[in-house]
Amino acid sequence: MKPVLSLLFNIRKKKQTLEDTVILIQKGDLHLQNQLIDQYKPFVAKTVSSVCKRYIDERDDEFSIGLIAFNEAIEKYSPEKGNSLLAFAELIIKRKVIDYIRKEARNSQTINIDLQEHEENEASQSKIEANLSVDEYQRLIEQEQRREEILFFQGVLTEFGLSFAELVENSPKHMDARQNAIEVAKILVENKELRTVLFQKKQLPVKKLEKQVKVSRKTIERNRKYIIAMSIILVGDYVYLKDYIKGVLHS
Repeated sequence: MKPVLSLLFNIRKKKQTLEDTVILIQKGDLHLQNQLIDQYKPFVAKTVSSVCKRYIDERDDEFSIGLIAFNEAIEKYSPEKGNSLLAFAELIIKRKVIDYIRKEARNSQTINIDLQEHEENEASQSKIEANLSVDEYQRLIEQEQRREEILFFQGVLTEFGLSFAELVENSPKHMDARQNAIEVAKILVENKELRTVLFQKKQLPVKKLEKQVKVSRKTIERNRKYIIAMSIILVGDYVYLKDYIKGVLHS
């Protein structure tokens, strides 16, 4: 039992050290930044390979995209993005690599279409087929991006003792109630003190929040899980989930 406890302690210590290292890097330690990037090249390669569905090494363009994305994750990371730097970095790397693949595929298809237009009999049909292929590919890529974003969001929710299923079940049923809850979340994240309490203690500061909003404490309590979830989205790097918020507010 003792070796197991020791292993768990070392893992926890290593994780904490990684996040501490990032804070030092963000304060301007460029040497440490280069060391960390070099140390986590295998992680970057593995993450990129999972997107490309093939082995990726440092000679591939996709690896370079992943490395740039990892560096971006280091610079953008904060505890508000989630407790794990690597989980946040994985989201950013996959998003950037998917964007790169999408761009390359679109450029490739455009070139093919231009060449095919010189074929008098089959040009029109080939262009239609190519466009359909691009549209289908774009749909699949977008679906993958959305899936990765939701998986990351689910991971952050667990840090607050919430699940995605719980969130769905406890979302306000009426549109105006959802809009009011999102407005409460916006006020919360714009207030540094309230935001700090939420993301450090993983609890909604109901008493303090009540003084800042126009809704009752009872309403805040009833929509607590939804408000927490919307706050997480508002401060995080969520492309599709932020679109959801915009959709609710403009309905």
